[in-house]
Formats: sequence, structure tokens, C-alpha cells
Amino acid sequence: MGRERDRRRMPRVMTVPGSICELDDDQAHSVSSENPSSLAGDRMIVVANLLPLKAKRRPDNKGWSFNWNEDSLILRLRDGLPEDMEVIFVGSLCVVVDPIEQDDVSNYLLEKFRCVPAFLPPNIVEKYYEGFCKRHLWPLFHYMLPFSPDHGGRFDRSMWEAYVSANKLFSQKVVEVLNPEDDFVWIHDYHLMVLPTFLRRRFNRLRMGFFLHSPFPSSEIYRTLPVREEILKALLCADIIGFHTFDYARHFLSCCSRMLGLEYQSKRGYIGLEYYGRTVGIKIMPVGIHMGHIENMKKLAAKELKLKELNQQFEGKTVLLGVDDLDVFKGINLKLLAMEHMLKQHPKWEKQAVLVQIASPTRGKGIDLKEIQAEILESCKRINKQFGKPGYDPVVYIDREISSSERMAYYSIAECVVVTAVRDGMNLIPYEYIACRQGMSGSEVDSDVDGPKKSMLVVSEFIGCSPSLSGAIRVNPWNVEATAEAMNEAISMAEPEKQLRHEKHYRYVSTHDVGYWARSFLQDMERTCIDHFRKRTYGIGLGFGFRVVSLDPNFRKLSIDEIESAYIKSKSRAIFLDYDGTMMPQNSIIKSPSAEVISILNRICADQNNAVFIVSGRGRDSLDKWFSPCRKLGLAAEHGYFLRWSQDKDWETCSQNSDFGWMHLAEPVMQSYTDSTDGSCIEKKESAIVWQYRDADPGFGFSQAKEMLDHLESVLANEPVAVKSGQFIVEVKPQGVSKGLVAEKIFTSLAERAKMADFVLCIGDDRSDEDMFEIIGDALSRDILSYDTKVFACTVGQKPSKAKYYLDDTSEVRFMLESLADATITPTTSSDEEAEDLA
Repeated sequence: MGRERDRRRMPRVMTVPGSICELDDDQAHSVSSENPSSLAGDRMIVVANLLPLKAKRRPDNKGWSFNWNEDSLILRLRDGLPEDMEVIFVGSLCVVVDPIEQDDVSNYLLEKFRCVPAFLPPNIVEKYYEGFCKRHLWPLFHYMLPFSPDHGGRFDRSMWEAYVSANKLFSQKVVEVLNPEDDFVWIHDYHLMVLPTFLRRRFNRLRMGFFLHSPFPSSEIYRTLPVREEILKALLCADIIGFHTFDYARHFLSCCSRMLGLEYQSKRGYIGLEYYGRTVGIKIMPVGIHMGHIENMKKLAAKELKLKELNQQFEGKTVLLGVDDLDVFKGINLKLLAMEHMLKQHPKWEKQAVLVQIASPTRGKGIDLKEIQAEILESCKRINKQFGKPGYDPVVYIDREISSSERMAYYSIAECVVVTAVRDGMNLIPYEYIACRQGMSGSEVDSDVDGPKKSMLVVSEFIGCSPSLSGAIRVNPWNVEATAEAMNEAISMAEPEKQLRHEKHYRYVSTHDVGYWARSFLQDMERTCIDHFRKRTYGIGLGFGFRVVSLDPNFRKLSIDEIESAYIKSKSRAIFLDYDGTMMPQNSIIKSPSAEVISILNRICADQNNAVFIVSGRGRDSLDKWFSPCRKLGLAAEHGYFLRWSQDKDWETCSQNSDFGWMHLAEPVMQSYTDSTDGSCIEKKESAIVWQYRDADPGFGFSQAKEMLDHLESVLANEPVAVKSGQFIVEVKPQGVSKGLVAEKIFTSLAERAKMADFVLCIGDDRSDEDMFEIIGDALSRDILSYDTKVFACTVGQKPSKAKYYLDDTSEVRFMLESLADATITPTTSSDEEAEDLA
């Protein structure tokens, strides 16, 4: 890069096994984003479980030699990043380095490779990788539930603690080289799913993305994980979360909805989750391959004469190829059974078709590997015994690690690649095969380079690359008979059709390579983080309940001192209070106001300069009964359709529409959806009718509500009503009725009586209250409020709102109102005089 910072050394790091601090210890050592790092500039810090390096001990046993792992996907993503963007890799090594050598290795890798190794203590590695990652997360994310200790294993809390500790160690390595103002951090895969929490705790504005390379299971599977919410909340500390397919993203969003109550929105083609004022982007983009690496490996295969050797070995044969890791989810034996069935049903392929199955050993212990291996070997032996002839084995099984160049040689001689994984995150084997079958530019050794290019694929519908390969024959691998027929169809297909399918696939694979994937992810990360330094942010919560609250600069917490001072100085006050979610918690079983609330309201209402109103969506009978002790309190029921200035005044309607014949049309429609949606109900009011689905299945309830909204709008198209959806409700009410109109009417009445309000307090918690906030802003320009009126529009909870202030919860609302009650001067005028004056 030629920059001075490239020559700087990484600070000393912990190189011996040590004790891992508890999660909350970071709070004591939290640093702000303004603290400079030892390395400065625009950079991408890529964090993965393994560094993209190969390591081996030197022949003299003195030190280590390192070189790039050219097969590493993490290494290849550099091609999609800007040329002047420095890339630093953080991860562990695939070898164990002696503690006394770790300092030297760390400094060498930073200087030569821009890599920062994380040396995990041995007692953590076993429980972190072999334990939680491979025995819990990996099986669960591939839809294997731990029904017995032999299949997946029971949840072990100590393994989870090791996983957290390992993630914290990775975070410490990132912090050592991080410049939080300028750097991007890109975290990869399920090994590091809680890492975003540790980084976000220290740097609120850090630009951070996460990409999951494995499947994300459906909510029915994921919810069985005992630490399900901890992982979801940790991931939501990232700014953008990437998945290979929409299915995986949909499952994640469903989990966020069902377990955290979060709903996503799609704006201009981008999916986002609103989380405490932050928008967490959801990126759907399958990863690609590195075309240059494929071409280089194929040239190497030709140079090593491996391609020539294989052409001679399988001369005159039709080769079907399987390339898989030896894993319980790869469906290798299902593929062998399909091959066996094809030979039985289509005898013409005897002595002709050969299935070459390469099974690479997996890193780690895996699950049921001995049983899988035994099953595969038994199937190979049976098939070769039944269909084999002298000089012909229908199945060639290779259970060793093969080089990339040798793999390219097998691709070159294969007529069809078969992938029968029962669940796989992406699987790039089909992409590699397509690129290899295209040939090599300018090659003289490729026998196919001058001929037509063709490739055939039989792929499982349960792998991540399947949706992008529209020309492949997709199969359910569990259906052995259908897979066998697909294999027969693939190798029997007419040559022109094979060529057309190949051309279609190659256009996609060559343009959507790993560079395209990385470039697209970086662009979306930049877009998602564009407001980071404009908004005010701060962290709240402990442990994995930690989250960053991001607020507009003009949106701030309501100061008790500020509002109390304005309250005391003012002469005419208008106070509007929502009830449910504002004065009373939404989840409270007892809905009536407490004696404390009644006392506070009575003290505030006692001031003749105060016009105080409860503005609620509830019916007037309920409000009248609950607030009967408050004689001077004004009530607005059913979102303002009914209004009463004080207890000794009559209810009046705020709408000209008194014909409710439309209810006979709306109620049967709602009833039909209630009958088919368990947990839903109808609430019938005097002026409105509401369908509630708070206790229904969230996904199904939302779908039904959307359908009902369209249905009601169609049925009531010619009626003077408005159909609106809210939080777990669909409501039909007369047109022109809103809480905002209540506020407007009261402002106008006060102005007409020369008591124009110079203090306005409006508090609410949901979408209907936003109408009041909006009207208050308009009233300032319409001369029903003076230009110097002190306005306190306040929402409950930190969320996007038209209000400029917020309070965290109902208890803070009550505390604030109590402060105003304490500052209230009790007047000497009678209640009758005050009510007469207002009305």
C-alpha cells in the first residue's frame, strides 16, 4: 500500500493462555470512537474463525513457514474491494503454536500477510469449536435436533461459555488494530455470531457487517436453542446481516418477529429491521467463485498430466461426479442409492456410466462419521459387486484429500456433477464445475477448448446455490427414484440442450463471482451506515441485552427540569395524554387507573389554567367509569369521535357522520377472519370496529390482517369510513376521526376564548398518537398556537416518531406528571366556573 502505517508493528498481544473476563467487564474499560488506533486509514478488517493461511513447521523444527491458502473464500473477497482499501485478516491458525513463539508469529504475520492471529487457550478451543460450534450450532442450523445424546448432544452450558469467551478473544484482537472512525469490520459465519456484541459495546458507531455462510433454520428449529435470544440480539448489533438465499433471511426475520417482536420493512428494494432507532440491513446475495483461480488450477492440472491420466482411465465412459466433504448432511449414500437405482432401471448404462465420488475428510470430529463411512463403503461394495465387470467399476470412491488442480481435472472429464446434500449453506462445487467446463482462455492443452462447451447438473433443492442455477435439474435427494431419473435425464440429454444450459449458467457464474459478492456487500454496508455520524448514539443494557440506541439529533429525552420550568412560567396549558401504553403498561392485566394516577390527574386538573384530556381509543363507557373521580378531566373516546370537556358536561361528537350502516358490512368480513385465525377477536365500539390478533401466531396474523385490509377496502369502498392497520389490529372508523382533530379542536376553542395555549404537553406511544404530534406542528403555523408556545410532544419508548422528545416507559411518564402536579398552584376558583370557562 505504500503507506507509513503499513510499516508499523502490531502492539503486543496476549500470547499465553489466560483467564477470560466476564461479558460485562468491557464496561469498565469502554473507549469512545474518538480514541485513535495504532493503524489509521480506510480499511476492511475481515474476521473469520480461520485465517486464509497454510502453515507448516520448518524442516529444522525452528519456527514456521506460512503461505496464502488459495482455496480460501475469505482471501478472495479482496478482489471486490477498492484497490486502495487495505485488508487486514483476524482469525485463528489451523496449527498449534507454542506460547513462547506466539509473539514472533504475530508480528511476522502482520508484517508479511496483514494477518492478526488469535491464539485460543486449549481448554477453550475444544469446547468452542468441537463443542458448541460442531455439536450444537452446526447440527441445529442443518435441521438436526438433539433428540438423543448420540445425535447432536444435549445443550452444555460450559460449551456456550467457551463460545462466548472465544468470541471475546477475537474481539480483543480486532480492537488491537481497529480505527473505529474509518474502518469497516466484516465478520464471517456461525463461529462468531456473538462477536458483534463485544465490538458494539466499545464502539457505538463502528461500521460492522456479518455474513452467515451456513443455512439459517426455520423458527420452529431455531427456537429450540436455549440461547436463541442471546444470539439474535448479538447479531442485531451488526449494521448489516448477509445470507445466501431469501429462505435463510426469511427464517431469520421470522425468528426476530416471533422471539423479539421485531418487524421488517422493505424500502426501495432493501430489507431492514428497525431496532432501537437503528436500521439493521438484511442482505441476500449468494457468494461466487474466483474465476482466475479456477483457470490457474486447470492449467496446473494439465501441466501435471493429471487430466491426461484421467482421460485415459475413463476413456469411453460417461462420468458422473460427486465432490463432497465427508459429512452427515452431504447425502453421499443417497447419491449411491440413486446410482444403483439408475443402473437397475436403465441397464444401457451398465459398463458405460461411472460415478466418481470424492469424499474429503472434514476438519474436526463431526457427527456419526464412522457410521457414515461404513454405510458408504458398504453401498460401494454392493453396487460394484452387482454391476461391476472386469475392468469396470460403476462406483469409484476416493476418500482422501485431493488438491484443487486434481479436482479441476475430474471436473474436466465429468459429463455431469451430482450434488445430493440434504442441507447445505451454499456449495460452490456446481459453480466450479461450470467454470471449469468452459475451458481456458488461450489454452493449448485443453482438449475441449475448440469444441462446444457443455455441463450438466443434478442438484439438491436444499442447497444455497440451487435457486441461482435455473438450468440444473433440481431434485429432492430423499427421493432416490426421482434422483436416479434425473441422473439418467442429465446424461441422456441432447447435446444442443446441454450447451444452452451451460451457456446460461456460465453467464451467471462468470458475472456473479466472489468479487461481485464482496463489492455488493461493501456497497450495502456503506449505505446502511451512512447516518452513523449524524445520529446520537448510546448503549444501554447488560450482557447480551446490550443494544445501541440511535436517535435523530433533534430527538432527545424529555428533561423533567426543562418541562417543569416551562410549566411554571406558562399561563394557559393544554395537556393531552394517551392511556394504554402511556399511563398504563400495555401488558398490564388490570386496565383501570391506579389511585396514584387518579391523584396526579386531580392535582394537575385543579389548576384553572390547565386543560387536561385523556385521548384514547377506548370506548366512552370505560373511560367514564375509570375516571369518574376526576371531575375536571376532559375525555376523548374512540380516537376522538366522542369528546367531553369535564364530568358535568355532555358528550359531543366530533364527526358529522352518524350513519353506522357500514358496520353491518364490515363485521361479517371480520368474523370470517376471526373464525379462521386462532387467537384473534373483534372489539365493537360505538363508532368503530376493531379486529385484534395480538394473541394469534405473528406470521399468520400479519398475513390475515393484510388480506383483511384489502378485503375491507373493497367491500367498504363507497362508505364514509377509513380502514387502517395498526400494531396487531385492523380498524374501521368514520372518515376524519383522529386524535389530531381533538387537539386541533381544543386549541381552536382556547384561542377563541382568548386563552391561547402557551404550553402544550402531548404524550402517546403508538401510531394513532402521531396524528396529535403532527397537528401540533401545523397549529403553530395556523395561528391557533402562538409562535412562542412551549411545545413538548413526547413519545413513549425510543423509536422513530414525529415527536421531538421521548420517555422510556410508563413509570417515567407518571414520574414526570407527578413533578408537574407538585409544581401546580391550586386556584381559588370553583370547578363550575372553570368548566364554564373552558366550554
